[in-house]
Amino acid sequence: MTSTSTHPEHHRISPVFLGIVAVMGISAWAVWSGWTGLTGVAVFFFVVSGWLVSLCLHEYAHARTALRSGDISVGAKGYLTLNPLKYTHAMLSIVLPVIFVVLGGIGLPGGAVYIERARIHGRLKHSLISAAGPLANAFFAALLTAPFWLGQMTDVPYAFRYALAFLAMLQVTAALLNLLPVPGLDGYGVVEPWLPEKVRRQAEPFAPFGLLIVFGCLWIPEVNGVFWDVVNTLMRIFDVSELDVSYGLDYFRFWQGEPEITVTPV
Repeated sequence: MTSTSTHPEHHRISPVFLGIVAVMGISAWAVWSGWTGLTGVAVFFFVVSGWLVSLCLHEYAHARTALRSGDISVGAKGYLTLNPLKYTHAMLSIVLPVIFVVLGGIGLPGGAVYIERARIHGRLKHSLISAAGPLANAFFAALLTAPFWLGQMTDVPYAFRYALAFLAMLQVTAALLNLLPVPGLDGYGVVEPWLPEKVRRQAEPFAPFGLLIVFGCLWIPEVNGVFWDVVNTLMRIFDVSELDVSYGLDYFRFWQGEPEITVTPV
């Protein structure tokens, strides 16, 4: 007898996800090739498709950890297929993140998997389920920046270098924002199992507004400055400069015209 946790259909990679990966691969090739007049468009599709891939990996990490922790319902819900349509609300998880990227170059956390927490026993398991998503973003950032910190960027086309840097920065911002211990975000999910019941009850009403509270705080210049200082410090650890990221954002905004490269990357 096949259970909901072992049924092959529940683990088969979705054609939707494979299609997104294909778009990412084709657009990456286009960026590398440097299509005259279309490099910015290729960067846009590369970054957006890469962001969607990271969204899928983030939510899959939550679901896979939940499955191992005892919630076998995640299989029947389609969370193990990497299909973004199973995780997302189109406006909240696709349209708004792209708008935030265009306006401010920041990775907006999106998507959701619904874990049946009652099936899971042990505070550490609950914390690990919440931590798994941001850790997936951190891993993806490390993967994207590997050519930088391995010193393999010498012969890489500038546009591809900048696109990688910008997409990696989005992963870093998404991981940082998700790890904040604010109700409604993964960071709070990490610490919540260890909090007194009274504190959890008091914090629960704020969960739907956690992300809005965070972005409201980012409008405060002092808070915004500290946040970007942390982001830039982490990017430097990956050997990615602020200039790399800045040019990546300029290429992403292709409708403004391709940037004039005035400094040779080192």
